[in-house]
Amino acid sequence: MEQFYTIRFKRGTAQRFKQFSKKVAKSYSSTLESVMDFFEWHGFTPLDRLGKSFLQEVIKNQKLTETSIKRTEASIAIIRDIEITQTKPTNAILEALLEQKVKHERPKVEQRPPKKGPPIEITVPRIRHERLKDKMEMLKRESQYVVENATLVKPSFGKPYLRLDITEGELENYKRTLQNL
Repeated sequence: MEQFYTIRFKRGTAQRFKQFSKKVAKSYSSTLESVMDFFEWHGFTPLDRLGKSFLQEVIKNQKLTETSIKRTEASIAIIRDIEITQTKPTNAILEALLEQKVKHERPKVEQRPPKKGPPIEITVPRIRHERLKDKMEMLKRESQYVVENATLVKPSFGKPYLRLDITEGELENYKRTLQNL
């Protein structure tokens, strides 16, 4: 139990404080504590003129709070957008490229000594050969374009990753090209 201590006030000040205390708290001590906490928290002194400057300070604090909330929400939206538009498509392209590489690789077959007899000559029609060459050149150009537009990003947190700087239409076109081969 805390002990009481006497402070001397002028009669008018004491009556004014009693009326104010009825509005704010249950006891005079808790009212005075609240008032002192308020001034300490906001960094004001009772001698400061609070009028417009106090109102401006409150408005400024509200705006700062709203701004920080908006910035946080914007940061979250940016991170989600990066994940959707960059990380997932990049992984999909890399997987597609790796699948293409695996499909084109053939298992190594041990070479057997050639059979004795006339050599067999395999010929490919010229038109088919030129079409295959055209497809190969187109695939080289497309792949070179993708590789040139891939940049390594080293974030301060997390693992480094590749970022593709191509439009969504270019990505769809590249996917379609790979599927048609």
